[in-house]
Amino acid sequence: MILKRIQLGSYIIIGILLILCFRLWQLQMLDGDKYKRLSEDNRLKILKTPAPRGIIYDRNGTPLVKNIPFFSVSITTDNFRAIDTDSLSAVLGLTKKEVEEKLTKKDNSPFVPVKLKQGLSFGEIARIEARRSDFPGLFVETEVGREYLFGKVGAHIIGYLGKITTSQLNNPDLRHFPLDALIGQWGVEALFDNQLRGIPGERIIEVDALGRELRMIQEKPSVKGSDVKLSIDINIQKAVEDAFGNKAGALVAIKPDSGEILALESLPSFDPNTFSMGIAYNDWKSLMEDKKKPMLNRAVQSQYPPGSTFKIITAIAALEEGIISPDTKINCTGGIGYGRWTFGCWKKGGHGPVDFHRAIVESCDVYFYEVGRRLGIDKIYKYATAFGLGRETGVELMPVKERRGLIPNTGWKREKKHLPWYLGDTYISAIGQGYVTATPIQMAAMMASFANGGNLYKPSLIKGRQELSGTVKLKPETIEMIKKALSGVVNEPNGTAQGARSSLVVIGGKTGTAQVVGKKKGLTGERFMDHAWFVAFAPVDNPEIALSVFVEHGGSGGATAAPIAKRAIEAYMKSKNGQEAIGKRQ
Repeated sequence: MILKRIQLGSYIIIGILLILCFRLWQLQMLDGDKYKRLSEDNRLKILKTPAPRGIIYDRNGTPLVKNIPFFSVSITTDNFRAIDTDSLSAVLGLTKKEVEEKLTKKDNSPFVPVKLKQGLSFGEIARIEARRSDFPGLFVETEVGREYLFGKVGAHIIGYLGKITTSQLNNPDLRHFPLDALIGQWGVEALFDNQLRGIPGERIIEVDALGRELRMIQEKPSVKGSDVKLSIDINIQKAVEDAFGNKAGALVAIKPDSGEILALESLPSFDPNTFSMGIAYNDWKSLMEDKKKPMLNRAVQSQYPPGSTFKIITAIAALEEGIISPDTKINCTGGIGYGRWTFGCWKKGGHGPVDFHRAIVESCDVYFYEVGRRLGIDKIYKYATAFGLGRETGVELMPVKERRGLIPNTGWKREKKHLPWYLGDTYISAIGQGYVTATPIQMAAMMASFANGGNLYKPSLIKGRQELSGTVKLKPETIEMIKKALSGVVNEPNGTAQGARSSLVVIGGKTGTAQVVGKKKGLTGERFMDHAWFVAFAPVDNPEIALSVFVEHGGSGGATAAPIAKRAIEAYMKSKNGQEAIGKRQ
């Protein structure tokens, strides 16, 4: 009996030894490479080193942004649940809940650092370094952020960086990026993100059990992103913001000979530095709920009746179609009757007999009512759309969607309103009211096309880029007569835009007023004041800059919008001639 038990015990021991031998053989021979790799992963740490983004410059080589280092703290461990979250949250200055949410994500890996906090101060770094031995795998790393050197100036063009969104992770080009990575989310930063981003580097280091670096194993340096040179002039952008003061609105300035955008300002604006290390939810919510709508790009997203600035189109159509001549006179008595309605002139007493030149210089509404009647809406539509109104200009500004504006005709009203077109509709359309709407960038592009003799260029944000999108054939005498009249608007005693008169350069332009619905109902207050327009170009003889200015509830275009245009044009002339240099915005 005893012998049998000894034999059984021997068999069991031999069986156990055989199993252990087999297991040893399996671990060393079959799975040896696998566990060797795991061992290396525990001993080695792979750190990504961010690539400095390319610098964005204005047309004169002035840097608009710079790269700045900022610090974050991350942790790697094979057991996230073993971490003392009470102590760790105290060290990091976070709540326990915030730390636990980061550590308990399903996709956490022992080989991928979990970022716990960004934007550390030097005091926070010192506190973390002093307690690192309490939290194996905890380390501080350096990242690259942005400083926007001119703050709010040009923010709607330059844009900002932001963390990758959930929807963007579906983009194959972004799948390998960590969730906390900063990429271009707005404006030029987004439009040229691939070019600006560069190629991240990689450091493989050996660490001890506490996660402290022992030695460098291998390093692959990062590659800086490519620079981008914009067409804008930051001198103009700053002059425009200063000129607007606290008013809301937009200005777009374009080079007539190429379509390059010299300035694109939308106000009120926002400070992109708020986004440079990832914006807090409450700050983002505050921006979205701000009644002044700082995130709205008014230059391309706001569309309003262009008012009397549209008389330029009506005048071009009338001269090209032979409806009027320079000597054609129309008697303005202060209004024109149509059935039981009266369409008034802005000058209640009337202008008396006015010819073409005086009608533009003094912006006589009755003159253009009659010109509109003779033309008919469909001919006005023909010339307005030929100059790019009623459709997108094609300017690229991510993620902003450009508005089309509206140029109506008889077919449009029949289709959309199920009504016939009336003569009264033509009267108000001829002076840029009623159904007619346009965006500031459309009006600037229209003015640039007229100033260069009829070439339509797609507005571009890149210096040296030129794309012709259409041509309008105009008689030389048409161009000459209208240029002379637009110069008179600014420079003659009775002109409506004397506020744009400059001692530096001869400016030509046209004022306009967009009526506000509430004002028609007798409501008062600033928010029921008319909107102010002014379109211009300079120098009149050989235009180098064309622009549009729109001021929300600005009242008179001559009093409010024209002086802003003057400041912008003079800033361009000074910048071009090297008379003014601009430094970092304070």
